[in-house]
Amino acid sequence: MFQVIVPATTANMGPGYDVLGMALKLYNRYTIEKASCEIEIDGLRETFLEENLLYQTIKKVLEKYRCPFPKIRIWTQTHIPMSRGLGSSAACIVAGLMIANRFLDGALSAEDMIQIGTQMEGHPDNVVPAIVGGMTASVYEAGQVIYSKVNVPKSLRFAIFIPDFSVSTSEAREVLPQKYKRQDCIFNIGRVAMLIAAMNNGETEKLRIAMEDRIHQPYRGMLIPQMEQIFDAAKNFGSKAEVISGSGSTLMAVIDEQNTDFEQAMIGVLKHLEGNWEIKVLEPDLKGARYCGK
Repeated sequence: MFQVIVPATTANMGPGYDVLGMALKLYNRYTIEKASCEIEIDGLRETFLEENLLYQTIKKVLEKYRCPFPKIRIWTQTHIPMSRGLGSSAACIVAGLMIANRFLDGALSAEDMIQIGTQMEGHPDNVVPAIVGGMTASVYEAGQVIYSKVNVPKSLRFAIFIPDFSVSTSEAREVLPQKYKRQDCIFNIGRVAMLIAAMNNGETEKLRIAMEDRIHQPYRGMLIPQMEQIFDAAKNFGSKAEVISGSGSTLMAVIDEQNTDFEQAMIGVLKHLEGNWEIKVLEPDLKGARYCGK
């Protein structure tokens, strides 16, 4: 028996649309044990798993490397909410890669898993940090992922606001314009460069400017009721910047570790809003997906 844990991820981080991502200390855990029959996931057998992303990933990898499908039982403990902009689909894919790699005796490197995972997910901004941990900048060109890690100041914490409603990735992409003005593109290029530099240099006072965006948040914000109220409240209680996590519906505020009153203050605001919003204050996960147990 062994276990795999995979962190949640937040993507875009404001201006870094489909490029920036970061792993967070919120996890899905997968327990794998031997079984006497066909694969079973949370009590479901193979014939009922064709739409299961975890199963699809394991099957794809093992078939690619001509490895027989093992008789295993998988139990999942999911703490990453689905369809909330916290990398739930990437977590399933990465878990499947990790599980398959165990039966390939570790033949896949992290880079191999990143390539396969990105092919399945379609973009690397969640997959890469889920595998390598921390904050990353990634580009996907001609089927190859190139990424670089970004240093996150140790003093930063990330407050996520999760509602009881979802925003589908397809819907969030459909609301985006087909064309952008030149000044908006220049605006975002400057903000991404400033964000990476500010993170690397520990210049957290520059994050409010650096995490501004004109590419996706002005449009996706229309799909998330009360976003402006939450952003305004977070700013009033001392956050350094506020963004949509991934394509939403989760929102995120960047705070300093010394801002210990922030969580309770925001709970007081959220309880008066529709959507059953909950808050979690998280640290970055710097390790990425990993094995536990034997």
